[in-house]
Amino acid sequence: MTKKLLLDATILLGLAVLGVIGYKLAPLLSPKADIELPLSACNLNQQSCTAALPDGGQLEFSIEPRPVPALKPLQLQASVRGSEVRRVEVDFAGTEMKMGYNRPQLVSEPNNSQHFVGVASLPVCITGSMEWDATVLVDTGKALVAVPFRFQTGN
Repeated sequence: MTKKLLLDATILLGLAVLGVIGYKLAPLLSPKADIELPLSACNLNQQSCTAALPDGGQLEFSIEPRPVPALKPLQLQASVRGSEVRRVEVDFAGTEMKMGYNRPQLVSEPNNSQHFVGVASLPVCITGSMEWDATVLVDTGKALVAVPFRFQTGN
């Protein structure tokens, strides 16, 4: 009886620890932005896309090559005009299937602090095609602004 009680207590403690870890790591999996802009109608498979930022600035974001492939290196570029920016990240998430944490941080170019570049890749989906959300996270120092774009990879 004591062994069973000890085993039950160990299992409950383990579940509690996993719950606390999950709670603490949840913000990493889902970006918590101060301001979330509406989904852009622009197609990243065809062109670079722009979005107006709440402080009057403008974000231009692109992914190359086009159309966006899976399992290949992707060149990410973000340019901001009219706003001060500390950091830019891009959070990639499957719209219908979770594909794991994928949030590369872009770095500013040495001679242009308003132009950010980075490299990423997307996993392949067994169905062949997949719809993705690329949420550009712009840290202005005053707020974290989430700018979502949607595109499709595969057939």
